[in-house]
Amino acid sequence: MDAGENEIRMEKPATALRRGWTTGACATAATKAALTALITGEFPDPVDITLPKGEQPAFALARESLAGLNAMAGIIKDAGDDPDVTHGALVMARVSRLPQGAGIVFKAGAGVGTVTLAGLPVPVGEPAINPVPRQMMREVVRDLCDEHGIAPDFQIEISIENGAELALQTWNPRLGILGGLSVLGTTGIVHPFSCSAWIHSIHRGIDVARAEGMPHVLGATGSTSEKTAQEFYQLPDAACLDMGDFAGGLLKYLRVHPVERLTIAGGFAKLTKLAQGALDLHSGRSQVDMAWLAGQAEALGGNHLKDRILGANTALEVLELTRAQGLDLPSVIAEKARAVALETLRGAPVAVDVMVTDRSGKLIAHAR
Repeated sequence: MDAGENEIRMEKPATALRRGWTTGACATAATKAALTALITGEFPDPVDITLPKGEQPAFALARESLAGLNAMAGIIKDAGDDPDVTHGALVMARVSRLPQGAGIVFKAGAGVGTVTLAGLPVPVGEPAINPVPRQMMREVVRDLCDEHGIAPDFQIEISIENGAELALQTWNPRLGILGGLSVLGTTGIVHPFSCSAWIHSIHRGIDVARAEGMPHVLGATGSTSEKTAQEFYQLPDAACLDMGDFAGGLLKYLRVHPVERLTIAGGFAKLTKLAQGALDLHSGRSQVDMAWLAGQAEALGGNHLKDRILGANTALEVLELTRAQGLDLPSVIAEKARAVALETLRGAPVAVDVMVTDRSGKLIAHAR
């Protein structure tokens, strides 16, 4: 359920980046403000909370209401400079009194999803609120109740304005989180362009696939190659792991948590980097080695192309040069990428095949 703090990734800018706060931190602050008002009749504004690592940020309230046995507080999420679809979203907590002995109960309000598939950190049927945000909210409730000498028997209903629409831009539907966004965060802080968030989302996708007993999963570098491979094998959406550039994050997790079969699909350039041994395929962290490609072409009988390949600007240019000469370089790339994947799996019981597509999505090589 760690879907990258519900993010869409872009290229990292060169300037210094401002960090922000997770949905879980906002929900915790809203919960504290609402419960304080329910107990004392006054909303703290700003409201401060303590994050898991001891940091104590303060949040301004954007909305508040107090009526009878429940109170609501809302906070606008600030994700800093991270390209997060929830940046600027209104995160609300409605806290209601429950009968004595009921304890602390979480409820998904409008815009917060519900878990429908096993394999995620919370059970099926529960609101998509991750364990750390739950613990943060429980601690806020218990601390306030201890301070005022009352029992911690409250319902916490978390809502995110327009969350159902925003969730369509995230990986939640594939993970079986339906109806809205997830309430996420492990530290309370959003670190801009964090690779770990994306990799954690890949891991959760594998967990779901394993829990559902899926024998075959797909990791693709992009939507075009994913569509080709998914249609080729008629795979369900839940089997499609948003690998992106993080081949290593996918393969290393499968090494310990194997599935029966893995298909890796991608364009020629990305899979060339995997074939060269790179496990992070991002353009800023690995590059296509033209000398290496020239060597592969030479092994196919294309030694006369060496200088043109070394002078090529892109992998696509190399692909077109070799195809014009009848050299099947994509099949070499597919085989070598598969070999790197198997080496990274270190003997884990996972059958691997690799599909190389062109920019239109046409399958141009398949190693299996």
